[in-house]
Parts: sequence; structure tokens; C-alpha cells
Amino acid sequence: MYSVYDVKETIRVPPSELGGSMKKKIIRIAREEYEGILDEDLGLVLSIIEIDHIEDGKVVPGDGSVYYPADIKMLVYKPRVHEVVNGMVSQIAEFGCFVRIGPMDGLVHVSQIMDDYINYNPKIPDFSGKETAKKLGMNDEVLSRIVSVSLKGSLTNSKIGLTMRQIGLGKTDWKKIEEKEKAKKNTVKNTVKKPEQKKEVKEKKVKK
Repeated sequence: MYSVYDVKETIRVPPSELGGSMKKKIIRIAREEYEGILDEDLGLVLSIIEIDHIEDGKVVPGDGSVYYPADIKMLVYKPRVHEVVNGMVSQIAEFGCFVRIGPMDGLVHVSQIMDDYINYNPKIPDFSGKETAKKLGMNDEVLSRIVSVSLKGSLTNSKIGLTMRQIGLGKTDWKKIEEKEKAKKNTVKNTVKKPEQKKEVKEKKVKK
């Protein structure tokens, strides 16, 4: 989920940057310092949109820099459990596939790809259902649900778990395949004739 947060931070401006338009310099320094940082509470900082207010700078003894308290508006991305997200398959391995959701990757374990037995082809690579015509390959667009999130301070250490086994999820053309399979089953069911029931014949006694 993308969100915009107003955060109170103190920006350190070194002596070489003092003078001129301080707001522009503070925005540039803030972008260099915060953009791309993964915060466990806020999420991944994508952009410093603007700085609404800058207070008077303070000098710390023994440090020639000036510290400016500022109200910073940040655009962040934080995945949330149960959120349904659009994505694209970015990597396929025997244990599952990685899906790019926004600026981050989530893992769909092989057991969570589809409600079917799966064949894995490492040469292509792709997954295919044994009993259905469902296939999943590189760069396929998919709809998935976030089932677990663990943000550990960096993208490499963070983990996002996804599933595509729930109704309405998966590759975009899977819904058509499911509808065809359902229609086929209904057709077979309707063509099977029920065995005729034998009518019971009751004997009637004729009065003489």
C-alpha cells in the first residue's frame, strides 16, 4: 500500500552547504539521506515529496554543521497482510516464484501457486497444472494476496509471503480456464441419464 506521511526530522547541513537557498539544499540532503531507506514502521521510503516547514537551525558545540528541524512529506510503500496486489512474475525456481509488487518482491511458494498438482519445467522455466490447462511463466501478470510480512531494515533481509490459491487470484487468464472447466463438468453431468425407476405394480383383488 502506498501512503504519504508527514514526518518530523532533523536535517544536518554541513558547513560547505551553508548559504543561499537553504530549503532547496535541505530537500536535496533529505532525499539523499532517506530515499530508498526501509523503515520497519513506515515502510520503504520512495520519495521526499516536499518540506512544509523548516525551523531555525541549531549549532552543536564541536560540530560546524547546522541542524534544521523540518516537517518532511514522504511517499512510502508498506505491504500489509491480507492486501490484494497486482504484480508480475520476476523469477521462477523449483520452490516457487517471485512476484514484483510495486517496488518490492514477494514469494509465492509452490504450494500456494494454484489449486492443482504442479509440474515444474526448469528449461523454460514455468509451472503447469497436471489436471488443468493453467500455466505460469516469466513476466506473467498475476493477482495475489499478501499472507505474511517481515521488514528487517533492508530489501534483502525483508520477506513478503503471497498466495494465489484463493478464489479470484492468480494469472489473469486462469478465470477463463476455470469457467471452461466448470462448464465442461456441468455438460457431462447433464448428459448422464438417470436409471429408470421400476414402477411398483400392485395386484388388485376382484370381488366375485
